Amino acid sequence: MTLIATLMTQDHRDCDHEFALAESLVARRDWDAAVKAVDAFASALEIHFSSEEQQLFPRFEAVTGTTHGPTEVMRGEHAEMRAIVASLKDALARRDADDFAGEAETLLIMMQQHNMKEENILYPMCDARLSAERDTLAEDLGRRIARKTPA
Repeated sequence: MTLIATLMTQDHRDCDHEFALAESLVARRDWDAAVKAVDAFASALEIHFSSEEQQLFPRFEAVTGTTHGPTEVMRGEHAEMRAIVASLKDALARRDADDFAGEAETLLIMMQQHNMKEENILYPMCDARLSAERDTLAEDLGRRIARKTPA
């Protein structure tokens, strides 16, 4: 039995690792490696977001009958973080380490707050409310995340 909370929390940590690597490369002004690292982070983050938005959230909404609760908030935060990632890429393209650092700090704070809400509230709710299909859903999410490719 795999809990959705365990699987998705680990994916948060994996994305955090990718982000930290990108930040360290920019700090060292290793621009070519930083571009690759930011692309890898952005891809991992997008796979995580799309897995939630296309698989997890719709199932949760179908079972609970609500679309104006925590999933709506998470989708809005995903959109905000996607915009910051675009700003990170722009700063990187301009090789502006200071601008990158400012955007990175904003993103880090947002990700930390976002992840805490998902890990402490939404994921446990998903495990509880989706108990009948939890194992199958976790397997599907796990395959998608492990491949690191969108659906």
